[in-house]
Amino acid sequence: MTPILRTAFQADIPAIFDVRTSVKENHISLERMAEMGITPQTIAAALSAQPCIWVAEQDGEVIGFAMADTDEACVFALFVRPEWEGHGIGRGLMARAEAFLFARHDTIWLGTDATSSAARFYDRLGWVQKHQMESGDTRFEKQRAPS
Repeated sequence: MTPILRTAFQADIPAIFDVRTSVKENHISLERMAEMGITPQTIAAALSAQPCIWVAEQDGEVIGFAMADTDEACVFALFVRPEWEGHGIGRGLMARAEAFLFARHDTIWLGTDATSSAARFYDRLGWVQKHQMESGDTRFEKQRAPS
């Protein structure tokens, strides 16, 4: 059965954090996220402001999510449970985030470790590595296709 991709609901927030902490590469703890200001309350506020988070769901379980920051023109997060990697879920979620951002911006960006599997994934989707950011991650950009 193909996973369902849909806009996230407030009730999905605990599952989103569960997915985020399930990953092996770029793992981050709930405590570290809270130190960075990423809490269930801040995610709920973002979701209340606009439909900027999408989830992939299989048999009622959230197995991946993507989140966009409209003001920053940024794909803020894209994570899939490790056991679901390689099934097209990340590609589908990224398509949702890109469409959302490209409706508002000509150029969008994201940041990740240039040596990660995520970086290779973004390369395959047409993202271009631009420069190293202060955080140590590499900034990737993508231009809206001409219409």
